[in-house]
Amino acid sequence: MSLLPKRYTVTAALPYANGPVHIGHLAGVYLPADIYVRYLRSAGRDVKFICGSDEHGVPITIRAQKEGVTPQQVVDKYHALIRDSFQDFNVSFDVYSRTSSATHAEVSSAFFTKLNNAGQFIEQTTQQYFDEQAQQFLADRYIVGTCPNCGNENAYGDQCERCGTSLSPTELISPRSMLSGAHPVLRDTKHWFLPLDQYEPWLREWIVEGHKNDWKTNVYGQCKSWIDQGLHPRAVTRDLDWGVPVPVAGAEGKVLYVWFDAPIGYISATKEAFPEEWELYWKDAGSKLVHFIGKDNIVFHCIIFPVMLKAHGEFILPDNVPANEFLNLEGDKISTSRNWAVWLHEYMAEFPGQADVLRYVLCANAPENKDNDFTWKDFQARNNNELVATLGNFVNRAAVLTHKFFEGKVPALGELMAIDQDAFAQLAVFPAKVGELIENYRFRDALAEVLNLARLGNKYLAETQPWHLIKTDLARTGTVLHVALQIAAALAPLLEPFLPESAQKLADMLNVELGKWASAGRADALPAGHQLREASLLFGKIEDATVEAQVQKLLDTKKENQLANTPVAPAKTDVSFDEFGQMDLRVGTIVAAEKVAKTKKLLKLTIDLGLEQRTIVSGIAEHFIPEALIGQQVQVLLNLAPREIKGIQSQGMLLMAENADGSLALMQPSKAVRNGSGVV
Repeated sequence: MSLLPKRYTVTAALPYANGPVHIGHLAGVYLPADIYVRYLRSAGRDVKFICGSDEHGVPITIRAQKEGVTPQQVVDKYHALIRDSFQDFNVSFDVYSRTSSATHAEVSSAFFTKLNNAGQFIEQTTQQYFDEQAQQFLADRYIVGTCPNCGNENAYGDQCERCGTSLSPTELISPRSMLSGAHPVLRDTKHWFLPLDQYEPWLREWIVEGHKNDWKTNVYGQCKSWIDQGLHPRAVTRDLDWGVPVPVAGAEGKVLYVWFDAPIGYISATKEAFPEEWELYWKDAGSKLVHFIGKDNIVFHCIIFPVMLKAHGEFILPDNVPANEFLNLEGDKISTSRNWAVWLHEYMAEFPGQADVLRYVLCANAPENKDNDFTWKDFQARNNNELVATLGNFVNRAAVLTHKFFEGKVPALGELMAIDQDAFAQLAVFPAKVGELIENYRFRDALAEVLNLARLGNKYLAETQPWHLIKTDLARTGTVLHVALQIAAALAPLLEPFLPESAQKLADMLNVELGKWASAGRADALPAGHQLREASLLFGKIEDATVEAQVQKLLDTKKENQLANTPVAPAKTDVSFDEFGQMDLRVGTIVAAEKVAKTKKLLKLTIDLGLEQRTIVSGIAEHFIPEALIGQQVQVLLNLAPREIKGIQSQGMLLMAENADGSLALMQPSKAVRNGSGVV
């Protein structure tokens, strides 16, 4: 025990307050972090679990501009949504703060000032694009242009989202400002840079030599690659009006670059929540700092933030950064811009009381070593075949049989047979086995071992068959159920880091407190005569219709994306104003509608045009129910020459809008107008 850290500081990457949290975030960052923290707490360790919303940066200002609101309104909205989603999902942060807080501004400003006063920055004047119409320097994401690699005309100044190429704004062909649409010009601007290149020797010693054997291969490999390629100074400030102001005279209009102030958010959040003891978790050598992140944040947390901490000189360095790979969705990369995601807040609304099912599936399918895929069919199969049929089945059988044969009281333990002794021997090793896997960040394997304990219980019951044994040997039946109940009791603390609601439900069913980790291997957790509460199902079966609805929801999203990317038809040849003026366009109300006999597409409509009622035959039967059209106001081309269609004289044309998928929509006035009103 003396080799263990005195305390643990565990952070989960700050989610960007520019949208909700999806399952990729959960599987890659927040769920493994929560499992780790819950285990540490159960094992009696002193731990602080720190997170918060990352609320600065250009994407937030762009969203605010598009929505006509302030950046603060944007982050207020998503901070609350993300915070509540995490709470509903039972992520057990000690503090969930935000980088727009006054404490964060104070801590990050002080951090910058200390490094600046110590000469840790390079002041350098560079050229940056400037919008002369908006009178503003442009961050990379405020510049769009043609990608030199693939020809995408809407590539951003830092990356082309079509081909994935990393870019600088000056590489764009025909760049334009997202603020005004004007062509920006290059102007001189001064910024402060962190000289990462000066820390290369230290990083090589600390990472390449020092963490070769204990960091995950994907983390170590990416860090080594960056160091081997050579590091360069990186700007820590930018020209923007949203963020923490640079605390230097003459730096008006500049803020701390979001990548610089965001990781300091871990420190400021700890100080905000624990003002009297925060330094113990960030400055004491006896503390162990662990960052949980996704692979896109490896460089920031393994190279840049450690350099910042090293340059400051007062803070501990991360002991480990167990980054996961990416989780895909139904074979396609999760994308927030394409709405190709399973959003946590939507899942919690559509699957009430089933947070643990998603926790289980995401952990069992975690992208720990390579990218992995989430599918709704796998979600259903894992719930029905593993949670229901294995874990839930064992617990339910043990509890139900105890109620049936022994009035819900734990029966006495009689003489042990070899099968009983073997079950107890296997039970005893599970806490250490599962705990070691968790401490080595192998959460998927750890969860598999917990399920193996349930399989041990099922196998034990299948081989002893107490439902048959009761007919001939009451005492032996009691011993069998006593052993089974001890296995069930052990499952509760082992399950808690992974499935906290289910673990508590199991403890309630067994009428015990949710025990600590060390209690999980005991063979006497439930004494003879202990009264159980009423048995209930831990998990429910998920039906085909439920997952089919979720799959259809994604298919609808894919269809919407395809429609959004379908080119709009080119404009037709110009007509003169006089030619346009010859068209008599009027508003009318549909007063009758019926299908034309022996046709699939035609409807016969009677339209009140104020001056008269006219009959129009329109090919819209596949898009509208006739009865639903009655009373709708529509636009009609009145002076189209009459035409006979299927023996009906059609006297005009109904104006419709046709979507890219061929679906039709009525062209209607925004408010009711008098029939016969002209369209001008």
